[in-house]
Order: sequence, then structure tokens, then C-alpha cells
Amino acid sequence: MKKDIPMPAVENVSVAIVREKPEGEEWNVYLVNLRGEELKNVLITSTGYGDIDGTPKKTSTLRHFFAAVPPNSYEKVEPIMEYTFGLSNEYWVSFSIGEQMYDKRYVFLPETIQESNFTQVPIIGKKGVMIK
Repeated sequence: MKKDIPMPAVENVSVAIVREKPEGEEWNVYLVNLRGEELKNVLITSTGYGDIDGTPKKTSTLRHFFAAVPPNSYEKVEPIMEYTFGLSNEYWVSFSIGEQMYDKRYVFLPETIQESNFTQVPIIGKKGVMIK
């Protein structure tokens, strides 16, 4: 049954992890809608997993819901702590546009959330690591 449901590719929807202040320790995860259309019924599931010092670790799974994300805008999903940057941080995003459902998995691999990988995140106007 699931194979019968068409799932088109997700385009122009990104997840970004942004340091709020250049000297700060405060980081947040954002959903960025770069489309000219509103995203509706947005469900985001977040979890972290991997090994730290040879010990398997897994964070709690959190779920976030937004009734709508306007065109060319963003929503703050959750704060993220630096100590989780050594894990894979996964964000599973599902939403609808009109009658069509979309679904995409975004994974920030261990140690990729660092200044050498920063880019200017559109719409938010701050630097961070973004996956399109």
C-alpha cells in the first residue's frame, strides 16, 4: 500500500542549525521554507544517535508540529546542545502542499556542525550549517 502513494522529491525546504551569537553557546534548529507556497501540517521528528567514547548513545525522540509555515519564512524547531554535535542528529520532516504529502529525512553527521561548514542561511540571515 505504501508503495502506491506517490512521494515527490522535497525541494526548497531546508533544516539549519544556527549559532545565535558569534561568541555564544546558544544553538537552535530551524525549518526554512524557501518555497513560494505555504507548508501545512508540518510534523518534525528529531533524534540523535551514535557513539561517544565507544559507548552507544541515543537522545530522546521529540516531535514538533506547525499548522502552517508561510512562504519564504522559517520556524524555530528546538534548541540543540553542543554536546550532541558528536552524534548524528536526524530531523524527519513531513508536510503537505495542497493535497500532496511530502516527506524528507535530514541528517547532520557527527562533527559536521562546526564553523568551517558555516554558510549564510537564507531568510534567517545568520550563519549556520544547512541541509537542503
